[in-house]
Amino acid sequence: MKQPVILIADDHSMIRKGMKLYMQMNLGYHDVKEAGSCSELMKELVKQRYTHLVLDLIMSDGSALEVIPNIRRVYPDLQIMIFSMQPSEVYGDALKQYGIQYYLSKSAGEEEMLQSIRRFVENESPSLHDSFPYRQENPFSQLAPRELEILHYVLKGLGTKEIADTLNLKMSTISTLKTRIFEKTSAGNIKELLELATLYNVNY
Repeated sequence: MKQPVILIADDHSMIRKGMKLYMQMNLGYHDVKEAGSCSELMKELVKQRYTHLVLDLIMSDGSALEVIPNIRRVYPDLQIMIFSMQPSEVYGDALKQYGIQYYLSKSAGEEEMLQSIRRFVENESPSLHDSFPYRQENPFSQLAPRELEILHYVLKGLGTKEIADTLNLKMSTISTLKTRIFEKTSAGNIKELLELATLYNVNY
């Protein structure tokens, strides 16, 4: 098998370095690079042809959902695995729209992690452990990709204008999407939305 060229994108240095070492020592994958933010990730992808991307969902400079559409358009053959603490049932449907089938929880045990990474890098079909589960009853699981992007900033406390400026969208668009988020989650206000996020382990 041709050696894979792997990029790990995570804003926690210890996680990146730990996974890189893990891949090199336990799986024999030696061509592994790192990126610590969405902007670093996009710059790194230009430098060489990567075969596999291990990607956290929430980065220091935004949500991975903001860059995944571009990555898919420019690098359609790049295999992507999500490696995150975020609940998979919330993001599963949104990510499947971009052909992403692999999800690995950061809370997974060592053996499970090893097997999942190996299956992913060797392009095998994901098992039940490393694929998205069937949608569970979760108020956030019916949000569309763009709504999940906005949710990230709403939970961080940004106002409509700030979000519009950050994502380069119209304020009216942000207002509409925020309304949909509150309707779909049945949250009456930001306090209730924050409480739901805490209850369902949706980090921001």
